[in-house]
Amino acid sequence: MKYIIQGKHVSVTAAMQEKAKKKLKKFEKFFKPDAETVVTFKVEKDRFIFEVSIYSGGTIIRAEESSSDMYTSIDLVVEKLERQIRKHKTRLGKKIRQEELIPQNFDIQEDIDEATDYSVIKTKRFPIKPMDLEEAILQMNLLSHNFFVFINAETEDVNVVYRRKDGKYGLIEPEY
Repeated sequence: MKYIIQGKHVSVTAAMQEKAKKKLKKFEKFFKPDAETVVTFKVEKDRFIFEVSIYSGGTIIRAEESSSDMYTSIDLVVEKLERQIRKHKTRLGKKIRQEELIPQNFDIQEDIDEATDYSVIKTKRFPIKPMDLEEAILQMNLLSHNFFVFINAETEDVNVVYRRKDGKYGLIEPEY
């Protein structure tokens, strides 16, 4: 697995890098050898935030946690990644060989019902029209939603704008 390590508002020490790699190493067997892991260390006010995104064969697994200590945040993210893999084992198993997905010591029985229930309970249809990003954000805010689907007037592609945890906005664009 390839690691990309970055820091935002913090200098990433060798000890922090080693701790993160050591903890994340156990996930290497779950993914293809060319998987890319983006590790981000952040400090905001008095919070130490650790974020991991693993990209492998079209599958993305992401976890982020914050605490008053960076090493605690690392441990919390590792636990969250383990839960995600356990919860979504059935779905992920279609993309990743089943025997590589879950270590033998994981108790997955408790999560099987949850992992296999992907039933859609409601479908909404609405017309989408071309608009610029600012108009899409305005529409999202007017609807009091956390995301909004629209056709980007510049690219003519379907895009999604969303509100991030930090209150700022994100944009999802298709990649062909």
